[in-house]
Amino acid sequence: MKNILYLFISLAIVFTSCSEDDLEPTLATAKDVETSISNQEDVEGLINGMYNRFTSSSYYGRDYIIFNEVRSDNCYSNGNSGRFVTAAAMTVGESDSYALNTWSKMYEVIASANIVIALDAASLEGDVDEINHLIGVAYIGRALAHFDLLKLYGQQNVYVGGSLGTTGIPYVTTYKGENLSPARNTVTEVYTNIISDLDMATSIMNESLNSADAQSFTTYAAYALKARVAAYFGDWSTVKTSAETVINSGLYSIVSADAYVGSWTIDNADNSIFELAFSSTDNESINGLQNIYRGSSYGDIVVLDNLQGIFDDGDVRGSEDMIASDGSYLRNMGKYPASDYSDNISLIRYEEVVLLYAESLVELGDASALSVLNQIPTNRNAELYTEATKANVLLERRKELCFEGFRFNDLARTGSDIPLVDAIRQTHGGPEFGSYNYAFAIPVSELDANSNMVQNENY
Repeated sequence: MKNILYLFISLAIVFTSCSEDDLEPTLATAKDVETSISNQEDVEGLINGMYNRFTSSSYYGRDYIIFNEVRSDNCYSNGNSGRFVTAAAMTVGESDSYALNTWSKMYEVIASANIVIALDAASLEGDVDEINHLIGVAYIGRALAHFDLLKLYGQQNVYVGGSLGTTGIPYVTTYKGENLSPARNTVTEVYTNIISDLDMATSIMNESLNSADAQSFTTYAAYALKARVAAYFGDWSTVKTSAETVINSGLYSIVSADAYVGSWTIDNADNSIFELAFSSTDNESINGLQNIYRGSSYGDIVVLDNLQGIFDDGDVRGSEDMIASDGSYLRNMGKYPASDYSDNISLIRYEEVVLLYAESLVELGDASALSVLNQIPTNRNAELYTEATKANVLLERRKELCFEGFRFNDLARTGSDIPLVDAIRQTHGGPEFGSYNYAFAIPVSELDANSNMVQNENY
């Protein structure tokens, strides 16, 4: 039996003139993709298919964001519909559907990207520069999916034999590769490959061809993502230079306090660097973020009182427009608010880049860190900081990025225990840094089929 990973990178696809409206090429056993791509429109269709896979409820459409909130001091699962109970308890084992579904969807994104990356722009009908730009977009998608896989399944935050683990995830770079049983790359190898992919993207993309909207990866999305990745690995010089590239572009701005609440209801806000597109007719419906944060049928993800308490009086992020009680539970009310599930999901906001820049300046001992850090609370009607410290940057990140799937990884990358602020509602019990459950288990179906795949510690 072919293993799950190889299945997603080797299946042939039905490919009939895939246009921009064909968002998802269908996996099947029809003619090979290599002989089906003939022009720029086909490449655009494949890229749209890649974006569509990012939007799945098993990935950024819901689950990946929620995993990183319920495993932190921001939220918990009340189990109303039975969803995210194991994720909140940090007991996602090898037979858990959460382990398999997200793993599979991420490698589907990578499969789409690898099809495009293997193309020779000069051999296709269309504008060579524009096709190369699309290939660069695929490199960004491949980098992001591997980074997310590493954060969820890698052992870099788990003690193995007394030291932090070095086992990452398979970094897959070919479609229909010869290796049917890929082994896991080391954490360092994964990081190196991610940075290499992002550098390749910016080297072949053309800034003049960047999309005018935020629903497509651009050169600046690549630099912003590079800053995020580098921060996870403590490469602060890279964080600084990458963030500066985005900031110096002059294309983005911090949303003001007056516009903050409304910014969550519009597409292509001034602070949006990359967002996934949804509409009233193309969305995850009841399986999206809206219904899990607030829906009466689901509504499993509830805000911990501790989070509401960190906001200053007057801070728009802590206002009732953003966090409020529904009569029974404290809820995320302001982010992803559309009742018809049509909210775009912003994956890279300018405010994150500013905070990454501030953090790099703190780490590098740059005196300008305080003024950069205070750019965010200045625009949120919040009290300004009197000192730029690592703790203050992380606090501001928690305020600004809550409910967007950053908090668990901020705790993990800084070697922090998971704070136990409510021993009844937080069913994970507050694991110490290095505990085995900082990583999800590798899905059992992958282990059964792939002789080179090894399970994570203690699963």
